[in-house]
Amino acid sequence: MPAPDATFIGKASRTNIEVGLEPAHNVLHSMMLLNNVQDLSGYSQWIVDTAVSLTPEQASKNVLVLEGLHFAVHPWQSWASFPAYLDHLAMQEPTALRDMILNVYVKLPNQTGSNAIKVNQPTDIIATLGTYLDYLQSRFREDCVDVQIETQAYALLKDPPAMQQLIVSHLREMWLDYFAAEWDRVHPMLKEAVHAFRQLDLQRLPIVDAVQKVIDQDVPEAWREIIQEHDYDRVVFVPSAHLGPYLGTLRDFHNLYLFFGARLPEGTTTQSPDLNRSEILMRLSALADDNRLQIVQLVNQAGELCSKDIMTQLNLSQSATSRHLKQLTASGYLEEKWREGAKCYSLSQKRIKSTLGAIEQFLLD
Repeated sequence: MPAPDATFIGKASRTNIEVGLEPAHNVLHSMMLLNNVQDLSGYSQWIVDTAVSLTPEQASKNVLVLEGLHFAVHPWQSWASFPAYLDHLAMQEPTALRDMILNVYVKLPNQTGSNAIKVNQPTDIIATLGTYLDYLQSRFREDCVDVQIETQAYALLKDPPAMQQLIVSHLREMWLDYFAAEWDRVHPMLKEAVHAFRQLDLQRLPIVDAVQKVIDQDVPEAWREIIQEHDYDRVVFVPSAHLGPYLGTLRDFHNLYLFFGARLPEGTTTQSPDLNRSEILMRLSALADDNRLQIVQLVNQAGELCSKDIMTQLNLSQSATSRHLKQLTASGYLEEKWREGAKCYSLSQKRIKSTLGAIEQFLLD
């Protein structure tokens, strides 16, 4: 599982800010999105359709490999292609893959305030299943530890050859059956996005300013915490064809990869019909739902509404309301603020107007 942010503290005196295609990270991140389609709406239709088409066994393995064994599959460097990265995983010593996980876990700070489990060497973490689960629960938030998944992960950590075989076979199957053809389809569009964003000269900017320039909206608090608390050697912006309006991260001790929906930067002279169409579809997707459209209308009429008011007026469940608000906020239509312990929302008229302008320009120019 991804580790708490506080563990990733480097010693770089200067951070290199880059924009890159990062095929291995890009594909793995999209594979991780498959695990979340029930929780968030707004991912690309391809991700939604692919998640639905997975067999129960494939879906279960995808969670186990990409979450339970996360640091064994995390690419610790850039790779020219996903198959090259798969070949690298297949050639590793099985115990080396296991130790990649344990060496991260052993460095995690105690999150509970209780007496820390003493670890003389990383393998002490997996002395018993109980020790392993207790250790994880002392290092991660409660909602980050799925006992069922971690029990399966523990069994594989005790059998490194079986763990490696599962990782490589699952990732290769997912690549060949689903992602290879999709990567060929989106690769040209992603290259155009990389080329366009490289023209922004991000290296001269402070990291937070660079992030704001790339995402063209206020930097989310979660990203600010990751960026400001730690010192990475590299920060790499990676355009994703599947992330929709959301933002994502992959990180290790030296590198921070920030994923954003592939598009053209504001004010660019670069032309890309594919990227323009992709962004318009993403923006329209957020409004192409009766409940979300009503939410936008209600918020505009009220000036500001809190989530509980929206739930009541539209007779929605808390989970449905949260899912709709996350997509509308990520898409830039709503601005979120805390009012007396409650999340409240106001309409971004600028975003509405820019969306209408983008549609007009795309269809009529």
